[in-house]
Amino acid sequence: MKTMRKVSRRSFLKTAAAATAAAGFPTIVPSSVFGQMAPSNRINVGAIGVGRISRTHDLPGIWQYDDVRITSVCDLDANRVEEGKALINGTYAKKTGKNYDGVTGYHNYHDLLANKDIDAVVISTPDHQHAITACAAVRAGKDVYLQKPASLTIAEGRYLSNTVQASGRILQVGSQQRSTVQFRRAAELVRNGRIGDLKHVEIGLPGDPSGPDAPPMPVPQNLNYDAWLGSTPEVYYTEIRVHPQTGFDRPGWLRCEQFGAGMITGWGAHHVDSAHWGMNTEYTGPVEIWGTAEFPTHGLWDVHGKFLTHSIYANGVTMDISGDFPNGIKFYGSKGWIFVTRTENVTASDPTTGVPANPRLKQTGLDASDPAILDSVIGSDEIHLYVSKEQHRNWLDCIRSRQQPISPVEMGHRACSTCLLHHIAMKAKRHLRWDPEKEQFKDDAAANALLSRPQRAPYTFAQA
Repeated sequence: MKTMRKVSRRSFLKTAAAATAAAGFPTIVPSSVFGQMAPSNRINVGAIGVGRISRTHDLPGIWQYDDVRITSVCDLDANRVEEGKALINGTYAKKTGKNYDGVTGYHNYHDLLANKDIDAVVISTPDHQHAITACAAVRAGKDVYLQKPASLTIAEGRYLSNTVQASGRILQVGSQQRSTVQFRRAAELVRNGRIGDLKHVEIGLPGDPSGPDAPPMPVPQNLNYDAWLGSTPEVYYTEIRVHPQTGFDRPGWLRCEQFGAGMITGWGAHHVDSAHWGMNTEYTGPVEIWGTAEFPTHGLWDVHGKFLTHSIYANGVTMDISGDFPNGIKFYGSKGWIFVTRTENVTASDPTTGVPANPRLKQTGLDASDPAILDSVIGSDEIHLYVSKEQHRNWLDCIRSRQQPISPVEMGHRACSTCLLHHIAMKAKRHLRWDPEKEQFKDDAAANALLSRPQRAPYTFAQA
């Protein structure tokens, strides 16, 4: 008599997925087989970074579903580890009606990734930590939900995409506008010619103010500041450079170029991605970029202020990006235009949207040169884009099915790299020519030097 070998849940799901795919059936295991609430069928998720965007967007986006359980949190701020544990334990206590204390806290994400009971991670760290942490996660065999933008530099983004694709893991970029009905609707209308031939795209972003000077402060005992700086250079600690020590208001690092490019990637990663969806340029980028920007001349916060940048794509479509345009995306065609925007902020501390007070626009997030455009029916023989009703749900479904999510890594990299190209144009103050296939500027060594930054040891890809 043969001895039965114990099979792990992950191995079983992988084997079942392969078998059902070979038979031509959907690979999602139906809940009727063993119940989505069964502990053996839950997806166990670890949260890396439990600050503002995690608490208000990513954690609620995951804990709303009963087939997943957030089992661990990690943060370089020990206070936030405890606050994250309390928040999640309290949420599950309310959901189950019982006392709950099932969340483990970590201060080093490598320790969390070493836990084989964790299937997947949601990464909600500052921008400069995104690519390195995600690479470590997929190398550890975890599926990943990664907050946008995908990377700090274009070189990091390329490394991230290559690493994820080689790993076979599922990575969803948090470009949740793809799971919002008005952005898919706008892209479908444009792709199906409802405004004629697409000619031009206009993207409006919210702005960020400059800030005060800030003297050095003692590093709080609860914060591993050296690890928080990560791959970026050593600079003195001051609270408005990092995040509030009390509360979860919008953090100061968002306005420091050391850790990100400012609104050009902060919101630009969303809007450029949505624009690319309508333009059918999701896996490429512009071929020419130029523009101007104002940068603060004093104070700690040094990301761009007012700006206007331009680009041209290989198909001749042009794109302008500026904070002077209404927040959203406007597609101009030979027969009309479509404007799309959000109807609400993701977090309460997001900058104001600056959208005109149009009742229809406020309700639906859509406007057009002719209202009949928005009522147009997309025929069965026309282009129908990927449908996702919620970004985190789509990720969880793809973890089970092993199909690509609505915002895969290469798509997220291309949106982020396009934003970074516009940022480089702000800095270079000259016309730049770009090769989207080689991901290099043409005949411009100075501009190519801006595609990467040195990584401070030990916080490098090699040691991630």
